[in-house]
Amino acid sequence: MATMIAERRPSRSPGPKSPTGKPAGAPSGPSQEGQRLSKVVMAQKACSRRDAESFIEGGWVSVNGQVVEEPMFRVSERGDQRVDIDPQASLLELASVTLLLHKPPGFDTLAALGEQRPNGESKGRRGRGHGAVEPAQRLLSSGSHFAQQPSQGASQGASNERVLKRHFANLSACVPLETAASGLVVFTQDWRVARKLLDDVAVMEHELMVEVAGVVTPEALQKLNHSGQKEDSAVPPVKASINSTSDTSTRLRFAVKGAHPGLIAWLCARAGLEIQGIKRIRIGRVGLGQVPLGQWRYLLPHERF
Repeated sequence: MATMIAERRPSRSPGPKSPTGKPAGAPSGPSQEGQRLSKVVMAQKACSRRDAESFIEGGWVSVNGQVVEEPMFRVSERGDQRVDIDPQASLLELASVTLLLHKPPGFDTLAALGEQRPNGESKGRRGRGHGAVEPAQRLLSSGSHFAQQPSQGASQGASNERVLKRHFANLSACVPLETAASGLVVFTQDWRVARKLLDDVAVMEHELMVEVAGVVTPEALQKLNHSGQKEDSAVPPVKASINSTSDTSTRLRFAVKGAHPGLIAWLCARAGLEIQGIKRIRIGRVGLGQVPLGQWRYLLPHERF
């Protein structure tokens, strides 16, 4: 009996699954039985194999009510599986994405997945010690997506992105952030965003909130500010101001052009201040927003670095 094929919107709600986690009735494991899902879509949409694979990778195809994003997925020819193709399926939405992660302390921004690099940062700062640190990219998954985008109206450019597996592939991290620091980290598939971040790194302003112990005196605050034209000509211009104070600590706001790992620590050490935490909240014109620690959001259509 031929495979059942229908044009209807696939449901993303949990459905019956086999113990392997695959849709009920689907082959478990890398079975070579049946035909490839991409072949079924080719027949239904009368399209090329590449377009069929794009429909599948775009999350438009489901098997027994469960979205399948792997073109190599095998579909039974016994007629006990149902393949549904979303009637709104389009290849126009397969654009490159940019993800904004709220990185916790202790994760390496630039390390690739599967790579562990030694943590050579100085003692006395928060982190995970001096052993190998994990890549921040490992935190990107559908489960850590922060769905509440800053802008909700269509006129504001609200994001309607559907979280897909393809969004976590071929990502580049272009802007470093200290392992011991937290805050905004950018991962992108878009070469235009990557080029913007790399080409304009020297002129793009970064905003950081820094918690230090005790009270910051006017003399210490003066040492934190740097025009870039004094004796330390290699130090970029830095603007520092007091954001808030408490009985035990002071929160400082830093604005500096470019990413300079270690610069804030050096300035605070020179001013005799003990850092308790560093958080980057903005790069250029793009802010982290309300993304919780360890979660990420999509760059909205209207946002530009």
